[in-house]
Amino acid sequence: MSVARGSIKSNPVVDRVSALILPIVTDLGLELYDVEYQGGILRVVVDTPTGGPAGVNMESIALITRLISREFDHSDPVPGHYTLEVTSPGLERSLRVPKHFAREVGKVVAIRLTAAVNGVRRAQGVLLSADENNIVVRLNDKSTTKTTKTTEIIEMTISYDMIDRARTVFEWGPTPKSGATKVKTKTQSEVNES
Repeated sequence: MSVARGSIKSNPVVDRVSALILPIVTDLGLELYDVEYQGGILRVVVDTPTGGPAGVNMESIALITRLISREFDHSDPVPGHYTLEVTSPGLERSLRVPKHFAREVGKVVAIRLTAAVNGVRRAQGVLLSADENNIVVRLNDKSTTKTTKTTEIIEMTISYDMIDRARTVFEWGPTPKSGATKVKTKTQSEVNES
């Protein structure tokens, strides 16, 4: 299952591949996050289960790649030539289907809409909720329009068919200021005086 321009559409190759690799990924204690097939590239995205330890390590990616390749050698689910990519979703992950959004509730998301709504085409804010039909995002009005100087909190309900693209936004923590932790060293004459 994949989303293109906000609408969920079924792809027979993606459906076959998903059915074949879901048991492999599940047996390894991981979750099948997404499967995309476009332009001769079959991209399989795996992640740790929600609430599990963060990140998928390279050994798991390599093992899954070998197991999927072996399975594909027997069943040949993709017609013609293709490139298999197995990856993790990364820090700033694409949000394409309702389960992706539900998994990221409470995090900052960036959304590009298919058409402007109240003058807003791009929005960024905290994802408050996600169900099978809509998401609710708490926007900072200042971040969506450049003309206002107020910081008004706005909640926006967005249906999936209105979403062109969406992704999580990784927020980097503050960097320590240079010189913030100064160590005073004593000169040789100060040491001699003590």
